[in-house]
Amino acid sequence: MTSSKNTVIAFDLYGTLLSTESVAKELAKHFDQYIPFSTITERSLFHALSEYDLSLPSEEALHSLMSAYDSLSAFPDVAPELELIARNRSVTPVVFSNGTQKMVTNSVYHSPDLSAWSKVFKDIITVDGVKKFKPHPDVYYHLADMVGKSRDQMGEMWLVSGNPFDIVGAKAAGMRTCWVDREGVGWVDGLIEGPNGRPDLVMRGLGELVQDEKGDVHVGKPWEKILDQEKA
Repeated sequence: MTSSKNTVIAFDLYGTLLSTESVAKELAKHFDQYIPFSTITERSLFHALSEYDLSLPSEEALHSLMSAYDSLSAFPDVAPELELIARNRSVTPVVFSNGTQKMVTNSVYHSPDLSAWSKVFKDIITVDGVKKFKPHPDVYYHLADMVGKSRDQMGEMWLVSGNPFDIVGAKAAGMRTCWVDREGVGWVDGLIEGPNGRPDLVMRGLGELVQDEKGDVHVGKPWEKILDQEKA
């Protein structure tokens, strides 16, 4: 558990810290075509394969595909940001994912890039404890419980994610949010109107703050700015 005075930064894993592109490439080997992994992750694997009238050729192929999660590469902006955060004792960084505890732990500790920074994270928190998935509010309350935050302290936690549904779910639960917009398309999710339907911060990468909720653009390390504001 962390002190209630600390700022918790919860990093989503797949698509935020780790790129799933290598899994898509592994899948393509078996079908002689490229299928964007973002399409597959919106559905269950087998449902997606059924839609494309495809099937895995063998159990070995299935094992090869799923094992690719244990060797995912990190995005280039991840390591410099984790190095910065590791030096800040007022921050409690954790991994926070929809994956199973075993799957996420393997990904963090076996990734050729992220494994070197695995000790930066104070905990790996998954949905195993609640048996529900993001963006259900209970998942974000489970995160709070795991880091020692009460429901009144939800605003002391930041979610960093590249997934809009995750951002909206965290905001609804009372967390502060940072959306990683690596494609630079801008926030287009209109499910919830007003500030509660938008991230507090938008970044092109973990080390580049692009725009806050007021529309002000900033340059530099975002967490330095955030922590300076909270100390004021």
